[in-house]
Amino acid sequence: MTATARTEALLHIQASTVEAAHQLPDVTLKTRREFSGWILSLRGEKKDEAMDYSDLRHKPRIFERIAIAGFLIVLCTLITKQSLGSNGTNVFSRHELGVTHVLITGGAGYIGSHAALRLLKDSYRVTIVDNLSRGNIGAIKVLQSLFPQPGRLQFIFADLGDAKTVDKIFSENAFDAVMHFAAVAYVGESTLEPLRYYHNITANTLVVLEAMVRHGVKTLIYSSTCATYGEPEKMPITEETPQFPINPYGKAKKMAEDIILDFSKNSNMAVMILRYFNVIGSDPEGRLGEAPRPELREHGRISGACFDAALSIIPGLKVKGTDYPTRDGTCIRDYIDVTDLVDAHVKALEKARPKRVGIYNVGTGKGRSVKEFVDACKKATGADIKVEYLSRRPGDYAEVYSDPSKINRELNWTAQHTNLLESLSIAWRWQKSHRNGYSSP
Repeated sequence: MTATARTEALLHIQASTVEAAHQLPDVTLKTRREFSGWILSLRGEKKDEAMDYSDLRHKPRIFERIAIAGFLIVLCTLITKQSLGSNGTNVFSRHELGVTHVLITGGAGYIGSHAALRLLKDSYRVTIVDNLSRGNIGAIKVLQSLFPQPGRLQFIFADLGDAKTVDKIFSENAFDAVMHFAAVAYVGESTLEPLRYYHNITANTLVVLEAMVRHGVKTLIYSSTCATYGEPEKMPITEETPQFPINPYGKAKKMAEDIILDFSKNSNMAVMILRYFNVIGSDPEGRLGEAPRPELREHGRISGACFDAALSIIPGLKVKGTDYPTRDGTCIRDYIDVTDLVDAHVKALEKARPKRVGIYNVGTGKGRSVKEFVDACKKATGADIKVEYLSRRPGDYAEVYSDPSKINRELNWTAQHTNLLESLSIAWRWQKSHRNGYSSP
């Protein structure tokens, strides 16, 4: 069996076992997550926790599923042995001269998967940890098919909210650096479910940071947001602009930043915090794209809504807010192409130094209105998109764009993909051929 065939077989097993685990009846959410993490870890390790079942009537079906899952575990383990080194040890568990092993949290998501692609292309060793609540197993399949060689990429299905599991992952892997992307990230949703955001963003960042300290991982690249600034009195936003976030998403991110910065004062850890703006675009070669879950579309990025309208998935585009104090009444944002954003993360990783903290805005330095964005999306898709103008969305702010001079100067980074129409056209090609996300052919 070729490496590519092994990879495809393994990922088919992964997808099947995840689905089976989540369909187990009368199992607590916590247990379902633990069971899924157990059967899906590409390391093939077994958890010790027992399952509790509240309805004995389902026992025969449950045990049948467990037996099937057990068989898949054995098969999964046999296949993944192909990733072991010549001496029988797992290459991910040891440091290797000349190889940088990066843990990417949230690596099955939109931005994280693009970051993984770039790091793999640059010959990094990559471990992705994701609970797939917002990410896509399809993105993992793409990455595995592109880089099937042993020791290049592993995927671990796990929830960062489970501190014991996170500690186990760190104890079994020799990470050199962490790129922490994993987070729920919708402003509107954060106003409806604030506690979820504080837990998922702030508390989980603390879990990751504590694991890094316990296991001696010395480099952290933290994916933050311009939402920590709130609604500044003047533009453009610099790194010295006061942070007064106005929604739970921005507040949770700022709290996470504060934890990292407080810790770094008495640590030799290398820390880079990247506050980026509105992300658009996709892989220019069409391998990866953005595929939010259907139930989250109403909270998602405006680009996703534009594409859905162009594909007639939704009847039209809803623009929320036309009475902002801007040139055309709609919000102004700084749209950064995902390829440029990933490049900034890689440069931050390369420039990270012990006992130093770098904080950088990642944007183009140019604000575009929502109306301008919609016009560009119409041109990119060639569709006559119906636009409905509504009242403001809770937690939104009128105008946000960056001053990227610091990152230009210190990291030698400048946004290269600044043509809004071009970025949307590239993203549209992927969306058009993936109407159902990664499940499309």
